[in-house]
Amino acid sequence: MSICPPPSAKPTAEQRVIAPSSRAGHLWSVQAVMDLYDLPLADLLDQARSAHQQHFQANAVQLSSLLSIKTGGCPEDCGYCPQSARFDTGVATEAMLPLATVVQAAQAAKDAGASRFCMGAAWRSPKPHQLEAVADCVRAVKALGLETCVTLGMLRDGQAERLREAGLDYYNHNLDTSPEYYGEVITTRTYDDRLDTLGRVRDAGIHVCCGGIVGMGETRRDRAGLIAQLANLAPPPDSVPINHLIAVPGTPLADVPTLDPLEFVRTIAIARITMPRAVVRLSAGREAMDEATQALCFYAGANSIFYGDTLLTRGNPQLEADRALFSRLGLHASAGDPHLASAPTTI
Repeated sequence: MSICPPPSAKPTAEQRVIAPSSRAGHLWSVQAVMDLYDLPLADLLDQARSAHQQHFQANAVQLSSLLSIKTGGCPEDCGYCPQSARFDTGVATEAMLPLATVVQAAQAAKDAGASRFCMGAAWRSPKPHQLEAVADCVRAVKALGLETCVTLGMLRDGQAERLREAGLDYYNHNLDTSPEYYGEVITTRTYDDRLDTLGRVRDAGIHVCCGGIVGMGETRRDRAGLIAQLANLAPPPDSVPINHLIAVPGTPLADVPTLDPLEFVRTIAIARITMPRAVVRLSAGREAMDEATQALCFYAGANSIFYGDTLLTRGNPQLEADRALFSRLGLHASAGDPHLASAPTTI
């Protein structure tokens, strides 16, 4: 069953959140998510751990590597982003990387143990010739035996289909925060713009990678609103990156107070409970987390990380540090999809 607006009416972000989830079996209200946030931490973690064990290999973590294939000069005003042309952050505008450079980076990521290679470009929306260049990258990376993911901004009609034809596995396009707080962070594109792109990706048959950023000065209710939006997408995202704000000097959010680490752990746990079949990625901001916080996130159901030295323009834990942490925690890298049917590997 689905709830759809009349063909003549374009649904708003508030209307779209009520689309039922074919995976979850019921809708998540913001209040229901708030109730999860209010649980004692141990009880919340128990629920999250149980949900994780029903669908995924124990102690298996999927490894992705992220490369900025076109850095800086973005016309958007996302308040967290050092690549915006509107902010003075020291990030230079660069041309798109040559195909050979992308392939070399992808091979290095595979050799280091990554199973998915993600490519990001600082565009509002790709132009036709830019999309074709990305399609060439997708084909070349797929030929190495890696899963592929790209994040290119908003997509126009037909562009998702073109990426699917090139063999793209995942398209990342985050909702960032709740509809209510969104305008405090971004004004150059709307929440509905983001939902439109997600719809194009889903309709093209590409896996959806969609999450958000916490620690941007939002309230707990805003965090609950983000999770409800994600969980009620029809279907929910296949991959859910939960990012902790990296406060970059020169951006409007540079001086936002740091989020309590346990609030971040709660958000990971609630993402796992509300989207039990999704891969939940412990994403940006991990470099600033101590090992105990990361361990709690893995216990709470995070089962994917970005693996490598950089995330687009910011730092990420070094490969050897991640290997040491995995060894101490008894974690192993999954050979691709970490659902129960996949076999583990080593890093």
